[in-house]
Order: sequence, then C-alpha cells, then structure tokens
Amino acid sequence: MNWLSSSSGVVLTAYHPSGKDQVAGDSHAKGGDEATSSRRYGQHTLNQESSSKVSERPPFDRSSSQDSLDEVSMEAYWTELENIKRSNENRQEGQEAIVVKEPDEGELEEEWLKEAGLSNLFGESIDDPQESILFLSTLTRTQAAAVQKRVETVSQTLRKKNKQHHIRDVRDIFAQQREAQEKSPDDSDLRSVRTNEDKGQGKDDQPSSGAVDSKEQISRVPEDTPASETDINLEVSFAEQAVNQKEFSKERTQKISGNDSLPSFRLPKDKTGTTRIGDLAPQDMKKVCSLSLIELTALYDVLGLEFKQQKAVKIKTRDSGLFGIPLTILLEQDQRKVPGTRIPLIFQKLISRIEEGSLETEGLLRIPGAAMRIKNLCQELEAKFYEGTFNWESVKQHDAASLLKLFLRELPQPLLSMEYLKAFQAVQNLPTRKEQLQALNLLVILLPDANRDTLKALLEFLQRVIDNKEKNKMTAGNVAMVMAPNLFMCHTLGLKSSDQREFEMAVGTANVMHLLIRYQKILWTIPKFIVNQVRKQNIENQKKERKAMKKLLKKMAYDREKHEKQDKTANGADVPQGVIRVQAPHLSKVSMAIQLTEELKASDVLARFLSQESGVAQTLKKGEVFLYEIGGNIGERCLDDNTHMKDLYQLNPNAEWVIKSKPV
Repeated sequence: MNWLSSSSGVVLTAYHPSGKDQVAGDSHAKGGDEATSSRRYGQHTLNQESSSKVSERPPFDRSSSQDSLDEVSMEAYWTELENIKRSNENRQEGQEAIVVKEPDEGELEEEWLKEAGLSNLFGESIDDPQESILFLSTLTRTQAAAVQKRVETVSQTLRKKNKQHHIRDVRDIFAQQREAQEKSPDDSDLRSVRTNEDKGQGKDDQPSSGAVDSKEQISRVPEDTPASETDINLEVSFAEQAVNQKEFSKERTQKISGNDSLPSFRLPKDKTGTTRIGDLAPQDMKKVCSLSLIELTALYDVLGLEFKQQKAVKIKTRDSGLFGIPLTILLEQDQRKVPGTRIPLIFQKLISRIEEGSLETEGLLRIPGAAMRIKNLCQELEAKFYEGTFNWESVKQHDAASLLKLFLRELPQPLLSMEYLKAFQAVQNLPTRKEQLQALNLLVILLPDANRDTLKALLEFLQRVIDNKEKNKMTAGNVAMVMAPNLFMCHTLGLKSSDQREFEMAVGTANVMHLLIRYQKILWTIPKFIVNQVRKQNIENQKKERKAMKKLLKKMAYDREKHEKQDKTANGADVPQGVIRVQAPHLSKVSMAIQLTEELKASDVLARFLSQESGVAQTLKKGEVFLYEIGGNIGERCLDDNTHMKDLYQLNPNAEWVIKSKPV
C-alpha cells in the first residue's frame, strides 16, 4: 500500500511533476494491494487499452489548476487509483467489457426525446401532437427551448436519412402550443398552482462567489468548516435562475477559491410541504423524471455546456451471485430471501460489518485488506452467503471496506449509471456551487430506483464515517478522494487522455464525490417547481378527460350532472367550508372532520388520530403511518410533518386526505 501508517499517524508522501518517483512504501504495497485478484466480472471502459501503464502519475501543471492545490492534497486519490489499476491488469481472460458505442448523428437526441416522454414529436405519431402540446404548455421558457433544440436536430437528421416519417416543422408544433395557451382560460386549480409558484419569483440567489471562468475549472477538495447558511431556491426553475443570474450580473468571473469551504445550503421552509423522492405515486414520479431530464438539459444549455448521455452496448452478465451482478438481478434474488428489500443484502452486510468494528478506526476506507485474503473471501461469499453459512467473524474491518469498494467497482453498470456517468463528471464544470448542487439534485432523481437507493445507503454510511473524523482521521475530503475512483475513474481507465486531463478529472470527480456526501439531504428532494409542473400536467389531462367524458354523456344529462357534482365534492358530501375530512381506514378512528387553521400541520392531524389508539398500538403506529394528499391535481403524495394543511388545501382543494403506511 502506498500509505505508511503507524501508531503515530499517517504519513503522506508527495510526488514530483516528472511523474518518475514512486510513492513511498510501494515496495511493500504489492503485498497488500486492495482486491488485486483476477475476479473481475464487469468493467466499464472506454476504448480500453490492455497495456495501460500504472507506475507513473500524471505530471502536475499549475498553469491550469488552482495555485493552492498541491500534490499532497490528492495523495489518497492516486493511492486508491493505483490499486484499482493494478487490479485491472490481472482481470480474467475472456472477460467482456462494456464498450460505449459512438452514437449516430441525431441518435442521442432521439433517445433523449423518448426519455423525456416526447417521442410523439417525431415519427409516425406526430400527426396527433395534442398530447405533446399539453405537455409543452407546462414547460418554462428554457425547458421549451431545450426541447425545441433537440426536436430540430432529430428532424434534420431524419430528413438527411430520408426516413419514411412525416416530419413536421418543429415551429408548427410550438406555435400550436402557444396558441393553445393563449386560448385556454386558467381554471381555478391551475391558477392556484401558478399563484403558489409565483411566490417563489424574485428569490433568485445573488451571484455566488463560486463562479469560475473557462480556463480554470478545478479546485481542491474543500474541507467542511462552519459557514453561513444559504437557502436553496426550489420554487423557480434552476435554468431560469441561471438566466436571471446572468442578466443580473454579466461578469461571472469570480473563481471557486481552492481554500473555500463548501457553502452551507439549506432547504427553505415550504408551507405546502417538502416532497422527497419516494413520496409520490409511480405515475407522477415518471413525470418528475421526464421534467428533470428536460430541466437538467436546459440548465446545461443556459450555461453553455454540452449535455450528452451515454449509451452502452448490452453484454452478457451472470444471473446469480454477488459480485459483478446487475443491481436489478441482485435485488430480485435478495427479495426472494427478504421481501421488500431495496438495497442489496451483501451491501448492507458489508456496511454493518465495518460499523461493528467501530467507525473510529484510523484510516478506515483508506487502508486496504490483503489481496489474497480479499480474493479468498470473495470466493467464500459467493458460495456461502445465501446459505447463511459464511463466517463473518473471519472478515476484518479493512477487509469489509475493501470488499465494499470492490462490489461497487465490479457492478456491470456503474452505480451512477452508464447513461449519466459523464453528466455526473461534468458537474465539476458548472460555474457555481449552487448550480453544481442543482445539477446533482436532478441527476439523482434521474437514476434508476435500485441505483439511487444503493447510492443513498452508501452516502449515509460515508457521512457516519466522517462524523468520527477526529478519531479515524478520515475527513470529508479524504473520504471523497478515496471513494471517487471507485465510482468514477474505474469506469474510464484506458481512456486515452493527456496527463493534465487525468489530473483535472481526478480533482473534479473528488469534488463531485464531496458534494454528493455533503448535500445528500438536499439531493433527495424533488424541487417544488417540478412538483407544480406535475400538478399542471394532471390538471390539463383532467380537462382533456372531462371533454371526452362530456361527449360520451351528451345524451345522458342526468349522469353528466351527477359526474360534475362528484367533481365538485371530491372531499366528501356535506363537508363545510374550511373543514377537511381525513380517512384512516387502518386506525381505530377511521374518519374525522378537521377544522383548518393557519397553524394546523400534518403532524397535528396524525397526532389527533393516534391519540385515539391504545398505548401499545399508539407506539407501534407512530412513524409507521403518514398523512397523504390523494387526487385533485396530484396522484398521491406523502406529506412531511411540517406541511401546513390550510396552504396545501388552497393549492389542491379537490384532494382527499388519507392516513396510511408507506408502500414497501
């Protein structure tokens, strides 16, 4: 291992710009390299070269990096990366690698439109663009511009290829959308959503001190120090905020200082409640993902950065085992053992084993286990884990940490997903910390469920390690540098690039890793402006459905009146104004009429119901049941305790209110 550790602490050794010198301790590192076995079932490589050299670090060029960034500050990163590279050299013969296919012209844009739910803007279904017009009517200016740009590219490509698609001029579609907006009067539901959204206007943050110019876009990994808190605006589109900031300050020239600590962003209080990932029904979450993709692309467009997804060629993978197994398959076999589990059991167990050995252990995550022992443990785990006969007492704490990192590296698709890995890496190029945070927020939303849940468990664990930094010497910066290669660089080893580019990538990915850890509580929040856009879409769809229903009921006046009456009394019959009826089918008190007041919160409603339960049942139910907003302009939404019920009622007056447990 390239670290010299002793009872007196950890010795960091610098390297020279020539790259000729090896890290002190290299001679005995070979005996302790982390997971250098040939057990490699999955690698993510871009144009992999088998003859990559690992003995030399990239030379250091201060001309395009922060003056305060020195070689010592990245030592943990290079040590970890060298271990991974040595491991890659010993991969099994015949192992398949995921090779990223160079897309044809317009292919990525076509795929982008499909993921954004706008495939009917091109191809055979373009003759009936009404559904897309409804969708486009809910977009912001910058979002609509991002969509229009991609549609134009696809249309031009299809014309060049002479495909037999009816290709309408994209301007016609957007013109129809604008006409529909002008002709359609706002109904009360849509107006309430817009009014609520307008309250967020004018809250755009002032230009951050974290801006950088095009020549200098990397910085050292900052350490956490106390800083004044800044509200992160979730009520206004991130891309629109970027436009406003550019207009407010034409000179975005202040640089992210290498000595700057990460700003302490916080979520502002929202009376209608904060929405977290997992709070919405699947049909609404699908809309959130489409809108997040469009918003992320719009943000990159506004800031002048290229946003491109990657498309990996499918490869054959094992359909059972522990290491090198796709997350979805791993979870399927885990759920047969533990129904409802959302995080791989082996991943949970490795974290548990590390924590059993105390998080105060010095060098935790940095010091590797012995290579041969890791190889043997992998083989034993594969054979005995699901049988329940594996002896966990034989796994030392550093072994468990090495196995955890090996698990992440051997995933056939990276944890941050092949599609968005480059987008995560590109976050380092965004001008301000606020915009970096905003982009990461949208990227986390876009991750597949299995990847997102596993990432969340990882980040929560890493924060617990950092919480013990006084004892284990693993600060946020150290943990970020050790973990970044396992999530980022192992998927791009062999990519032909300059040494300076490799150095910039190293610093950048370590910074992104640090941001993921530091801001994880914010990153799992769904921005309010996106939730409001979902509400608008639902309102527009309901209006469309009502029109269709009216045609069917044209000759049935009685039924039509009955249907309209049901719409107006969605909260139940004979409920007076300013009162909601809350249903709780699984509690002793199954229904209760509750008077709305300015102070009434969701937690108060729950407390009233739980007070009707017996002592034991009350304890069991607390924390297991939640108040839900169902119907109206939302499919289903779990409310946080601090939601002010009167404000939410005004936003969604046709909702029903139900107390129930969260679905597994």
